[in-house]
Amino acid sequence: MLTPAQAERLILENITPFFREDCPLGAAHGRVLRGEVRADRDLPPFDRVTLDGYALRAAALAAGTTAFRVEGVQAAGMRAFQLGAAPDGCIEIMTGAVLPEGADCIVPYEETSRDGTGITITGAREHLVAGHAIHRRGTDHRAGDVIVSPGTRLTGREIAVAAACGCSALTVSQAPKIAVVATGDELVEVETAVAPHQIRRSNDYALRAALLAAGYPNISRFHLRDVRQEIEHLIWHILAEFDVVVISGGISKGKFDFLPGELDRQRVRKIFQGVAQRPGKPLWFGLSARGTPVFALPGNPVSAYTCLHRYVLPALAHASGLRADPPRLAALAKPVTFRPKLAYLLPVKLSSGPGAELLATPDPSNTSGDFAGLVGTDGFVELPAEPGEFPAGTIAPFFPWV
Repeated sequence: MLTPAQAERLILENITPFFREDCPLGAAHGRVLRGEVRADRDLPPFDRVTLDGYALRAAALAAGTTAFRVEGVQAAGMRAFQLGAAPDGCIEIMTGAVLPEGADCIVPYEETSRDGTGITITGAREHLVAGHAIHRRGTDHRAGDVIVSPGTRLTGREIAVAAACGCSALTVSQAPKIAVVATGDELVEVETAVAPHQIRRSNDYALRAALLAAGYPNISRFHLRDVRQEIEHLIWHILAEFDVVVISGGISKGKFDFLPGELDRQRVRKIFQGVAQRPGKPLWFGLSARGTPVFALPGNPVSAYTCLHRYVLPALAHASGLRADPPRLAALAKPVTFRPKLAYLLPVKLSSGPGAELLATPDPSNTSGDFAGLVGTDGFVELPAEPGEFPAGTIAPFFPWV
């Protein structure tokens, strides 16, 4: 049986990248950048004043001049003024304005007193040297510099940069259409009256919410009863219409688990079934005839939710071209004993140790059906199948819930 690392590798080797598309800047938040954002001009594009005050010559201050004549007022967005030839000239200036020609130092209002059209420097002058309170042209980036690289999920920071560089549209990964399918006759809708032998649908809601939080907005939910004809029709429709299929339940070896046989009949090639882990051992992954990835997760809620985070979300990130980061590492805050020869995907709560290290306190659910047991946890650590005894301080990769 595969280890989690082997299963992940097979998934990433077989999933194909999503197509690219051009997206208006206003709709690009959360998308994965597939092109470059380059500076179209120097940043800042001019010598920019960084506080309100007076622009003057530092040499005049160094020579002992403390009284200056105000020659004009320059706001942000105005063309640059030019100081007169007299050394005691100054320009009243606003934050964000272009540095007036001939000036090389800004004195803040607080360090001056004004009388009509003249000012006097009232504070200490040692810090008022050439370049004071001036953000020099090109000191952030030069024209042509790559500021945002492909593989970045776009947040407000990158959107601001793109706007400043004149990018009205960005090349991003297409947002895949994802089908989330819950299976089982025992499931009823949330608003429906529930009989003693039934349970309310929760997996598809949970998986959809996690996918949305991870940046995948195009999600449709479906319910498959354990009826061959319904499974045949709906699976055919889903495989034809959607880019990614995520199924919970119906993949074990029970008498009414018709799904594996139907996937095979509809030419969905099984890549693997079964991972040596708890929870989520029955995990199934395959590809349709047109390359649609199909993830069949176990039906138990904790198993499905954990497998989504361990395998499905990394696969979607990979197909989106998202730059891969190494997993975060956390140290166990308490010892753990786990004897089965399986990797243990253990829910934990995070905290910081005395040295600011990341600590993971085990908080396992009662069973893989105890979805409520995940409330209050931050994610899970992955402990290897050996040695079975994990003392406090054991370092393990941490996977956060989204």
